[in-house]
Amino acid sequence: MKKKFIFLILFLIIVLCYVTNISQIPSNVILLPGENLNIKKLYGIELIKNKNDIIETWQEDSESQKIDVRLLGKIKVKEISVTTIPKTKVIPIGNLIGLKLYTNGVLVIGLAELTNIDNEIEKPYEKTNIIEGDTILELNNVEIDSVKTLQNIVNEAKGNEIDIKYVHNGEIITSKIKPMQINKSEYRLGLWVRDSASGIGTISFYEPNSKKFAALGHGISDSDTEELLNIQSGEVVTSKVVSMTKGEKGIPGEIKGSITNGTLIGSVKDNTDFGIFGQIDDISAITVNDKYKNGIEIASRDEIEIGEAKILCSTEDGKSEEYDIKILDIYKNNDIDNKSMEIKITDSRLIEKTGGIICGMSGSPIIQNGKLIGVLTNVLVSNPEIGYGVFADIMIKNMMK
Repeated sequence: MKKKFIFLILFLIIVLCYVTNISQIPSNVILLPGENLNIKKLYGIELIKNKNDIIETWQEDSESQKIDVRLLGKIKVKEISVTTIPKTKVIPIGNLIGLKLYTNGVLVIGLAELTNIDNEIEKPYEKTNIIEGDTILELNNVEIDSVKTLQNIVNEAKGNEIDIKYVHNGEIITSKIKPMQINKSEYRLGLWVRDSASGIGTISFYEPNSKKFAALGHGISDSDTEELLNIQSGEVVTSKVVSMTKGEKGIPGEIKGSITNGTLIGSVKDNTDFGIFGQIDDISAITVNDKYKNGIEIASRDEIEIGEAKILCSTEDGKSEEYDIKILDIYKNNDIDNKSMEIKITDSRLIEKTGGIICGMSGSPIIQNGKLIGVLTNVLVSNPEIGYGVFADIMIKNMMK
């Protein structure tokens, strides 16, 4: 009996491993021309095209193909769409821009006890299980597109229960909430909410035909919840450098900018863990380094070498300059986060100006052997001269989706 139980447990563990592996195989894959299709799979799981051909590597430049994921060569468990991006050149930038992001719904950034009109303490949200970081999508079947819309619906309900739809841990929840009256004309839910975020960052590159752009190399998170903002739309505006704080060991530096009088030059489509993506409508508003005005190719990660490289960044308005860096390490198999390579600032001019890598420089393009190999993303707080970059192939794939 004990042996049967152990066998059953082992069998269930094996089944779980295979189910997990299959679920982690992406349904859509984007490749650069000539790039291998590297998908981790367990024994007995095969990638098959044209019904019979087993794929070990991928070296085709065809624009799009469907591939079957099969178990033991017989049972189809999934289908993958493989798209190859045509070889293209991008224009590296490295200049500061302003970003305004508008959320899909309104983000809950805090909860508060309220004192009602009868001087009693209440928590209107208590029975909904709403927590900080949730996103309110609808009230009484009306889409919430701003804090103002939410407040209007709450006041119009005059204390009657409201149907509420919100996102909690990735799941859409519907519930009811009763606004609390705090004075003769005003009602509240006890929720602090936000519908937008703004700041500055570095635009990395754009593709001249489509005018699509990539920036930052990381996403923008809410400052209160530290959650990645789920955006509905966004704007790209011109920015102005106000001041700069030099980085030191243990104290990150920062470029402070203003977008108060910024001119609208483009739109934001996606806010992801690998950067901000969208379209630039007014290219003339962005200054391009003369050396790269004709564009450069995107390097595959296999072309990146340990050793010397360049970074293109801006420490003053409308001007990007090249600085020397060194690639210290390369993590070729990392597609999980934006720490694809470790770099070190070696140019004494940039170290003198900034102390190394500072906030605001994220998104600065990294160039080696005349190709774009990556984008600056993070800094080591313990040593501002050292940081990380994300592969350019990850950025271009996200941009061209």
